[in-house]
Amino acid sequence: MLIQNLNDCPEFIAGDGTQLRELLHPDKQPIALRYSLAHAIVPPGQTSIPHSLTTSEVYYILEGTGEMHIDEETQPVAPGDAIYIPPDAMQYIHNNGTIPLVFLCIVDPAWRKEDETVYP
Repeated sequence: MLIQNLNDCPEFIAGDGTQLRELLHPDKQPIALRYSLAHAIVPPGQTSIPHSLTTSEVYYILEGTGEMHIDEETQPVAPGDAIYIPPDAMQYIHNNGTIPLVFLCIVDPAWRKEDETVYP
């Protein structure tokens, strides 16, 4: 049995500028998963760096409010929202609230640096 506690996961700044902690990743733990699961934070007033993945991704909003940008679309997001991001879509998220925007990221297949393009 594997139980991974968020507090035991080191925090780092991801390529898109979000504060990230990887909870589950098949390359880092002996688990048979296709996907990776991470916990992300965007501080109030900040925006992640526009980027795309060759894989699909889902954000699940836990706390805070923001605006999700996928290609040419923009939609408000709030706790309880699940956002599907198709492969190769240019994406970023903006925290327009007064508290951290906290969300889970599920990437399928599992996130790999070579699958990500960060735009200047």
